[in-house]
Amino acid sequence: AGGFVLLPKYEKHEGINPTELLSNAISPERYITSDQLADRIINQDPSLLLIDVRDAESFKNYSLPNAFNIPLKNLLDDDSYGYLNQDAYDVILFSNDNVYADQAWILGNRLNYKNLHVLKGGINNWFNTIINPPKPQENMPAIDFELYSTRKAASMFFGVAYPEQVKKQPVAV
Repeated sequence: AGGFVLLPKYEKHEGINPTELLSNAISPERYITSDQLADRIINQDPSLLLIDVRDAESFKNYSLPNAFNIPLKNLLDDDSYGYLNQDAYDVILFSNDNVYADQAWILGNRLNYKNLHVLKGGINNWFNTIINPPKPQENMPAIDFELYSTRKAASMFFGVAYPEQVKKQPVAV
């Protein structure tokens, strides 16, 4: 019993209260769209910090440019604290879809970390909108054609080549 007197007092970290957590969770401001993220990457926004919360193998196969990999299971490690608890950067969490990134966001928000955002739709949505944008139908409004042009230009920035760009060499007979 005398040993318990010498132990340091246990302090429970409460984080934010549940009402504030729920308010933050339902706020659409916690999401960033693929188009907004592509714009910020292309314009070399220095306040952007991309965190891929998928496993290391998935990260190695494909990720966004200049992203860091912190798997969800390692999110609460001491090494991750400096990346997630930021005042100077907007931290964008992403995974294949929203599931792991949302869980990472909730953990970070519960610990009262600031400037956390989730890539809406994850890397799958990024691929379907930026890397491989769907071509609009003829009967769609002009704004859809403008969005397609913007996304196509963004995809070229990230290294996608389109057949109309590649000049065909004449075949020697």
